[in-house]
Amino acid sequence: MGAEGLPRTATTNGETAPHHHPPQILGLQPAALVDHVARVDLSLLDRIPGDRGGSIPVAIEELDGILTEVKAHVLASPDGSSLAKTIAGGSVANTIRGLSAGFGLSCGIIGACGDDDQGRLFVSNMTFHGINISRLRSKKGFTAQCVCLVDELGNRTMRPCLSNAVKVQGDELAKEDFMGSKWLVMRYSIFNLEVIKAAVKVAKQEGVSVSLDLASFEMVRNHRVPLMELLLSGDVDLCFANEDEATELLRGEANADHEAALEFLAKHCRWAVVTLGANGCLAKHGKEVVRVPAIGESKAVDATGAGDLFASGFLYGLTKGLSLEECCRFGSCSGGSVIRSLGGEVTPENWQWAYKQMQAKGLPVPEIRN
Repeated sequence: MGAEGLPRTATTNGETAPHHHPPQILGLQPAALVDHVARVDLSLLDRIPGDRGGSIPVAIEELDGILTEVKAHVLASPDGSSLAKTIAGGSVANTIRGLSAGFGLSCGIIGACGDDDQGRLFVSNMTFHGINISRLRSKKGFTAQCVCLVDELGNRTMRPCLSNAVKVQGDELAKEDFMGSKWLVMRYSIFNLEVIKAAVKVAKQEGVSVSLDLASFEMVRNHRVPLMELLLSGDVDLCFANEDEATELLRGEANADHEAALEFLAKHCRWAVVTLGANGCLAKHGKEVVRVPAIGESKAVDATGAGDLFASGFLYGLTKGLSLEECCRFGSCSGGSVIRSLGGEVTPENWQWAYKQMQAKGLPVPEIRN
């Protein structure tokens, strides 16, 4: 399968610009992904295969059928606008987009997209938000897609279509992809284990720190052994887990709560973070442990991307040399901003909300490049 790099990047106002310096933050998302996000009534969830609230892979024909159903069941917002959008998705893309658009850090993405409409949409969205895409390979084939259905209560039902989607392979990575960068952001997945291991190896050779998100409690439960090997290697510098993932990590142990999981992660990673939803987060670095509350003022419309955007804020704090507590507070502000609207992309209005929260908490508001 032929592949070629996409040497374009852009400033946050969408204008194409050359890149002269390596991105500070690199995101590894082997397969580009497009999210079709919609607020729908509960009757639709009864019409599609699988349980509500889960994430079940579907074939492209099923995905097209669901999208047709969605058009007839999309809820309208109070102002009459349609509550549906199609955006570049994926956990890592969400995190680096937040770092670039909301925090002004230089970011790049490593991965592959197809030569289809979805691939072009992904490229357009990333470049508009200032992401360096010179490490994003364009390949002949399909770009991964996911339907994200959000009900009236804000609960998500996911139907990803990943079969036959193009993705980058481990043997395609080169040290030039990593040279000069500070952080590599990744999400654990058994399906991408080969490229994850290859990326970690090159990153460590180039002095790049590694951040790993544990993805889902199902991924931790079903593929715990290779995850443990990754964590015990000592190559992961920063690990993010939510409460369910943290509990799953130590399933079967005498003490398997999130405090015990935090201690376990901190033994093997320089920074360990367990997010607790509405109860805030726990973090540990060295001997220091902090607990930071969530932002109570944030109204949850859709929880998509909350953990991804928390990671954006936390990583921003680390790059600025801030304290562990300040890193968590930045994460709470950015994580709280994304849940105020549909999808994993923070709107300009909600970034302004986040900056006001930062000011109120005595945090330095990021300087955003134009």
